[in-house]
Amino acid sequence: MSIRSLMVLLPWLLVPLAAVAQLPAAVDSQPLPSLAPMIERVQPAVVNINSQTHVKVRDPFFDDPFFRRFFNSPGTPRERVQQSLGSGVIVDAVKGYVLTNNHVIDGADDIQVTLSDGRTLKGKFIGSDPDSDVALVQIPAERLVALPLANSDELRVGDFVVAVGNPFGIGQSVTSGIVSALGRSGLRGVGVQDFIQTDASINPGNSGGALVNLRGELVGINTAIYSPSGGNVGIGFAIPAKLAKDVMRQLLAFGEVKRGSLGVDTQDVTADLAPMLGLKAAKGAVVTRVLARSPAAAAGLREGDVITALNGKAVNASNELANLEGLLPVGTQVTISVLREGASVTLTATLKPTELRQTTGDKLDAGLAGATLGDLPDKFRRQGLSGVLVNAVTKDSRAAANGLRANDLIAAVNQVEVRDLTEMEARVAKRRSEQLLLTVVRGRSAFYMLVE
Repeated sequence: MSIRSLMVLLPWLLVPLAAVAQLPAAVDSQPLPSLAPMIERVQPAVVNINSQTHVKVRDPFFDDPFFRRFFNSPGTPRERVQQSLGSGVIVDAVKGYVLTNNHVIDGADDIQVTLSDGRTLKGKFIGSDPDSDVALVQIPAERLVALPLANSDELRVGDFVVAVGNPFGIGQSVTSGIVSALGRSGLRGVGVQDFIQTDASINPGNSGGALVNLRGELVGINTAIYSPSGGNVGIGFAIPAKLAKDVMRQLLAFGEVKRGSLGVDTQDVTADLAPMLGLKAAKGAVVTRVLARSPAAAAGLREGDVITALNGKAVNASNELANLEGLLPVGTQVTISVLREGASVTLTATLKPTELRQTTGDKLDAGLAGATLGDLPDKFRRQGLSGVLVNAVTKDSRAAANGLRANDLIAAVNQVEVRDLTEMEARVAKRRSEQLLLTVVRGRSAFYMLVE
């Protein structure tokens, strides 16, 4: 260091530490940079959400008439109340629309929305999309402030962002950081993933809150964290504003989100499969089934084809293909890069909703009367599931007496796997005896069910 440089620094070195700690309000007549003005504009648009869900509690003793008489207890079912705390973002001040996470209000009987000015308003559930974990709530449009939505496609790694929400229910809090990564996927529990990763501190209760840029525009909805301990470790995830906006548009227009699909079932290319498919590396999604009348069938996809890219984005595994499909709306034309018997093939298709067949159980077997059976929606197939979904079961019906319940998944008939309703119908028709044995998946358990 030169003597001249030392002379410049010397006055600062001689200043007492207490004086250094008291930063001036301005330097060279310019105010110090602060996020306060932007935060003051953003905070009124971020709300706290308290949802309550009433859950019936079963007690095996009090289900028995003898014990009810013995303890002089009425037979009415007891309930417990589950509470969920989270955050939300007002995105339309005129109509009172609030975006939040589906998991914040899922199944709620009562939604209370508290504004930054202390007012608590009753929230009306408009709709939700579990696949993207986005939900829409409406509150009375009285003196509201909304956040403008930015084009989240313009975000870059390294951009400064600020997270605003209600962590741990302690009250509205603000944290800052940068965009750590874009296009993150692979998180459990969410079907459609294109997350913004940030190191801005996000904790339980921040879910549904705002991730904003330095202009105070909404770039994402905070939704999840990666944490071995349960606390923040600097890896948080937000749903891009563009995706949340499209979900809101469809919920308002259709009451649900309509996503496009190629109409294929795939599995990962493993190290064992790669040589058999003529591949040098275990990457891609190998087609195991092409649904009839699907975009994939029209495009010429075949079983055994290996999909390596969709619209130029690499497909390294089956879940990556499902995620890319789920992010695209109905009617999107896509380019499919395929390896077929070692040769590269490029196909084009236009995504459309999967055609889901449905029928009544009595058309298959008298023992299934009262049940409504149908093909699995795409959200189940994206999880690698196959079979037939029990959509409904009428009380006191033959199907109910045999033990079938709504949302059961029929995976096999007489110990032969069925992938959809068409295969189940064929298998029931071709059975060699009158006996009908179903393999049923219910929650995390699987069991045999003899239909009588």
